[in-house]
Amino acid sequence: MASALSVPLLSALLGGAVALVFLAGYLRRKRADIAHLPPSAAAAAPDLPKQVRPAGQNKKGGGHARVHHHHTSAADKEAAKKHHHLDVNTLRGHTDCVTALDFSTDACNLATVCADGVVRVFRIDDASSKSFKILKINLPAGAHPTAIAYSEGSSSVVVAAQALLGSSLYMYADVGAPPTGGNKQQGKLSPPEIKWDHKKIHGKESVLNLAAARATHGTGDGSTIVISCSEATDIKIWHGKSGKELGTVDTNQLKNNMADISPNGRFIAAAAFTADVKVWEIVYSKDSSVKEVNRVMQLKGHRVLLLVCVSLRILRRLLLRRKMVPSGYGISM
Repeated sequence: MASALSVPLLSALLGGAVALVFLAGYLRRKRADIAHLPPSAAAAAPDLPKQVRPAGQNKKGGGHARVHHHHTSAADKEAAKKHHHLDVNTLRGHTDCVTALDFSTDACNLATVCADGVVRVFRIDDASSKSFKILKINLPAGAHPTAIAYSEGSSSVVVAAQALLGSSLYMYADVGAPPTGGNKQQGKLSPPEIKWDHKKIHGKESVLNLAAARATHGTGDGSTIVISCSEATDIKIWHGKSGKELGTVDTNQLKNNMADISPNGRFIAAAAFTADVKVWEIVYSKDSSVKEVNRVMQLKGHRVLLLVCVSLRILRRLLLRRKMVPSGYGISM
């Protein structure tokens, strides 16, 4: 009879011992978690033991603790504004996403186009300033800006906009004029005028990007050449000051992704649907006008379709390194 009772009793004792071991381990882990809680979390938990609450968080000193926590949060938010140690400043004022931007040649102005339908020109000669003068340009009703490029130095911009009937180009002059009135605070600049415009330049297709360069190669007179790249297959060339259409090239690659022009106004490159980059050369006549635009090369080597063209400032270096310069075409940038 005694042996029959001893077996269940022994099992119960062993089970209780195992339960005590697990309970002790759980309590140790719980105590360790509480010890590592930050002060704000410990103060917010009402069921924590009093000995783990931060000092000074009682009924009399609770107000001081909250003020200290508020100052810490403000410092954290201020530090979070700087995303990189080279982050200089942030330009504010847009009410929607920024779709394109361009620096002036003197790097003193930055022009942006926004989905809110407004073109903004920021005066950024002092990048560390707390406020910047902004020139706002309202496009004609129904026009939504998609791309922008400086035309004549920092004095004018060309804006591509999409409307119901298709894409248009607008050239605004005197966007770099000094502010009126001498107000040292963030002020308004005098509204610029539209010098020229073109409607339905690419049919109903939208303009993906604009690029501009001064025609300094060969017999070029230094005037600005602007190219507009449509989302279809055509790329058009414009005279920046007069707005005259100088030529058109076609990539014949289903759709474009981007186009760029070399800094001397000689070459145009296009990234399109395939994995190749097509390059054209603008030939200038003796009177500095554009005589013709010839396709001169096709760069291969990409394994997938090309989305973006690298700036043509380094085209010569890439071609010489790959030994892809066609015979008879010396490339100078």
